[in-house]
Amino acid sequence: MRWLFSLLALMYSPALAAEWDVPNRDGAIAEILVQAADGDILRLAPGTYAETLILDRPITLDGAGAATINGGDTGTVITITGPDITVTGLTVVGSGSDHKTIDSGIKLTKTAVSPQITENTLLGNLYGIDVHGAKDALIIGNRIEGRQDHHMNARGNGIYVWNAPGTVVDGNTVRWGRDGIFVNSSKNNIFRNNTFRDLRFAVHYMYADNSEVSGNVSVGNHLGYAIMFSTRVRITDNVSLNDRDHGVMMNYTNKSVISGNVVKNASGKCTFLYNSHKNEFSGNWFEGCDIGIHFTAGSDNNRMIGNAFVGNRTQVKYVSTKWVEWSVDGRGNYWSDFAAFDVDGNGIADAPYRPNDSMDHILWTQPAAKLLLGSPAVQLVRWSQSAFPALLPGGVMDSHALMAPVRPAASKKVPLDG
Repeated sequence: MRWLFSLLALMYSPALAAEWDVPNRDGAIAEILVQAADGDILRLAPGTYAETLILDRPITLDGAGAATINGGDTGTVITITGPDITVTGLTVVGSGSDHKTIDSGIKLTKTAVSPQITENTLLGNLYGIDVHGAKDALIIGNRIEGRQDHHMNARGNGIYVWNAPGTVVDGNTVRWGRDGIFVNSSKNNIFRNNTFRDLRFAVHYMYADNSEVSGNVSVGNHLGYAIMFSTRVRITDNVSLNDRDHGVMMNYTNKSVISGNVVKNASGKCTFLYNSHKNEFSGNWFEGCDIGIHFTAGSDNNRMIGNAFVGNRTQVKYVSTKWVEWSVDGRGNYWSDFAAFDVDGNGIADAPYRPNDSMDHILWTQPAAKLLLGSPAVQLVRWSQSAFPALLPGGVMDSHALMAPVRPAASKKVPLDG
């Protein structure tokens, strides 16, 4: 009877995936796709294939790092509409230039489920990868270089994610184009360990709740991480280096965690909050910016603990007539411009730190008053407020400022000359 069980097992076991060697000629991939069965693997010979593809069933397309697909500057080069499709090891070029149809190197439509786009190179396409409604997509280890032939705002994004829950974007490198990753109306996504250069925004978030932005590096972009109209986002262990305007910008972002990030040498603000509430900032490093952190538009109930503000021209810009405490459970933040004593040696300053006085408030609202900065009257006002804190108008106060900073682990990603 043993032979009978073996026969039955063979009859009811799934067939092994077949492997197809695709010759290097135009149209060859489409021809093999017609013959291939679900789960088959198409291995492309080295060279360039001039064709556009629609993948509508489980299949693996493998270029082994030596095959190029050229879409001829029309539409999208590879469109994925089916489940369990893998595209790997390809160079993809030659998308069209129509923003209305989101012409892309690779497009994942809303009928695509669990696609895997790995280790590809996408060059000069309007959009690199468009995740347009697909579920549980994996975008891993790709190199994406966008266009440089238009004004930056007229280019496409490296990776565009729209209404694509469960998407994971990990270990990609994105350069040129408009935004590195643009996320709109999506949730439960993970964007980690990616590198962004020469873009408008490295990561641009709109209406994207319950997601993670972690371990990314933004270098020389107009803005590092723009998180807008989103709730419960974890922004952790990222680096912003030499970004032009802001390292991190939060606009109508609530109940989120901003932890372990390093922002260095932003020409504008290390971090900018606009109407953002109930967020927690912990263990971040803000260095060498014009403004360390700027709160405005009623941003309130944000917890600040264990952050380091190092060598910013203005450490804090926060205009308010009430005092806002920036320490939690007896532990505050480090301020490089605070010459404090620690008599008992517990690592906590013996006096509270107040970064701003009434003259700061005047200068922020009336910039022309800078002409009076060296006048005896201004010096007298500042001396009086330092000697008699009750005269201060309100604002940020750190009652338990730290005597020494703690560098986040993300600092290891910043070069010594950065």
